[in-house]
Amino acid sequence: MTTETKRLIRVRTEKGAVFKRDGFGKKKQLSDSWRKPRGQHNKQREQKKAKGALPKPGYGSPVAVRGMHPSGFFEVLVFTESDLENLNVKTQAIRISAGVGGRKRKALQEKATEAGFKILNARVVKAPVKMEKPAEAEKDAAKGKKETKAKSALAKKSTSKAGDAKKKGAEEKKPVKSSASKSKPAAKETGKNEEKAAKPKAKEATKTPAKKSALVKAEKKPAAAEEKSKADKTKAKKKSSSEVKKNE
Repeated sequence: MTTETKRLIRVRTEKGAVFKRDGFGKKKQLSDSWRKPRGQHNKQREQKKAKGALPKPGYGSPVAVRGMHPSGFFEVLVFTESDLENLNVKTQAIRISAGVGGRKRKALQEKATEAGFKILNARVVKAPVKMEKPAEAEKDAAKGKKETKAKSALAKKSTSKAGDAKKKGAEEKKPVKSSASKSKPAAKETGKNEEKAAKPKAKEATKTPAKKSALVKAEKKPAAAEEKSKADKTKAKKKSSSEVKKNE
């Protein structure tokens, strides 16, 4: 871009005016886009100072830079790769259309950069993300679980070994008791055993007389029953003899 074009662009920006329609701030439904005032008593049409300026030829930009992009190039909208054929690299810059997809945009941008064109809306086209199959994802999850289980088992084993080693060391450090201290508990245990053996014998001695008395009573009962049966037989014999006499 030459120094003259830079100067003209600066003049264009300094001279630039914003024209707004009359009454755009009074009602919500009115936008600030320019509309020519036509009212008979309209103050903006009458060019009152506070009501805003009207568009005039003096507000126009220089012809050399009219419609030029601030970068110093004239903008051209591009849809396909064939649109790049008849363009001038030195004076024109391209703008890729928003309707172009990612795959075609990538190819078009590569071709334009190779040719040396300025791209006004260049983008970084991301590669499509490949979705993993569900079976592979499940396998990876199962492998991860197995590895975690194995690690936890190893950690438990190591902790148990360390605990056993500590216990053994504590047992080895304990002082050994003397023979005199060991003999006293042994004597106490023998005394207790003798007392336990003596108690059952005393119980058996108390139980034996009761058993003998029960046996004697049981022997007496059959003897009495036998005597009664003999007496009944003798009576029956006497009755039979008397009955026979009566019949005679």
